[in-house]
Amino acid sequence: MRSHLLNGTTAERYRSSVTEGVERVTAQLAAGARTFAEPEPGSGPGPGAVDGIDLDEPLHDTIAALDELEELYLRGATHLTHPRRLAHLHSPAVIPAVLGEAVLSAVNSPLDTWDRPAGAALIERRVIDWTAERIGLGPSADGVFTGGGAQSDAQALLLAREQAGDRDPATLRIFVSEAALPGVQRTARLLGLGDEAVVAVRTDRNKRMQTVALARALERCARDDLSPMAVVATAGTTDFGSIDPLPEIARLCAQYDTWLHVDAAYGCGLLASRRNRHLLDGIERADSVTVDYHKSFFQPVSSSAVLVRDRAGTSLRADAAGRRFDALKLWMTLRVMGADGIGDLFDEVCDLATRGWKLLVADPRFDVVAEPQLSTLTFRYIPAEICAPATIDRANLYARKALFASGEAVVAGAEVGGRQFLKFTLLDPETTTEDITAVLELIADHAERYLGEHLDRAC
Repeated sequence: MRSHLLNGTTAERYRSSVTEGVERVTAQLAAGARTFAEPEPGSGPGPGAVDGIDLDEPLHDTIAALDELEELYLRGATHLTHPRRLAHLHSPAVIPAVLGEAVLSAVNSPLDTWDRPAGAALIERRVIDWTAERIGLGPSADGVFTGGGAQSDAQALLLAREQAGDRDPATLRIFVSEAALPGVQRTARLLGLGDEAVVAVRTDRNKRMQTVALARALERCARDDLSPMAVVATAGTTDFGSIDPLPEIARLCAQYDTWLHVDAAYGCGLLASRRNRHLLDGIERADSVTVDYHKSFFQPVSSSAVLVRDRAGTSLRADAAGRRFDALKLWMTLRVMGADGIGDLFDEVCDLATRGWKLLVADPRFDVVAEPQLSTLTFRYIPAEICAPATIDRANLYARKALFASGEAVVAGAEVGGRQFLKFTLLDPETTTEDITAVLELIADHAERYLGEHLDRAC
């Protein structure tokens, strides 16, 4: 079995095996480039497809294993790049980043010491410094790559918890907008703080944190002898793409001596934008920042980092042993495409969302929640007939499921005010206004079909 180990003696086997795998992926990508021929966006094997596969009995053949993989995975997975797959908060990957992924996987170098190899640590250090410079954190900034946005947020709030010192944990409070509540609640539990430690702050009509409400909550916290541990501002909420008013929040954090963490997992693509960088004004005043390059820098999953303003005042760290050299993917992207190339792609999808919003606003069949700041549209179908709210919920749920089952497109769902909405997460520059128009028509057709079958009983 040593013939399967990757080393100098198996270099040719490595080349031929990887080439064969790349050829399979290439063929699937080309087959589904802009058509809806099988396999379609929602296609894939049934739930019992792997039940009869005995993992104790290998195939002993790379071609046979790839044939099997093609049936089980590739035919559906490659259509994550389909321009009408609008459900996922991660972007298609750019080729230089995929090349970096292939290199780092093959070399498989750890990042636990500077001598294995030194170049990896140097590259990661430069990418972190570059990101900190783009944010504007200053010369004392530091950062580290993590396994994902949730881990980055957790590490940032752990630092805020350490900064709180020996204050009674029962008195600590974390403030976050109601549009970004669940993830912060999970992190608070991991830190040994209960749900009562997380204070939800009201949002405005565009789902941005209301600074007046935050000021009142901080004032009430001080009046009740509680300790404001951190404010989590969001630069790109999952369901709305909304960006909290960062300058005003930073001012309040300074006034109340409170750690400011900015979750820019989604909105970090604006750091490379030539036209929309101003939407992140105020982020430079954060104590810590989360970035997910795989969301808006067009990197393969996963590629995330947490950055801090002051390396001397924190104990920033990650489990170095086993940590991947994910910085290589972004390094290759920057060296081939440049920051402007990344930013221009992200600007494209943000512009597309604005055009989609205008379509929704002009169409009486749809109710849209907020004007997008990034590339998310949250909306729902509203029938012309007067219907019970629960019936409208069911019609939208049905439309989403029917659309997926048809294989014509994939959209996400969101709950807003207890009601069911649909969501476009537009992160593929290949998606067009015509794609959005076509998917909206499909949604309306499915919803109307449901209401037509249930009209007498429902409305």
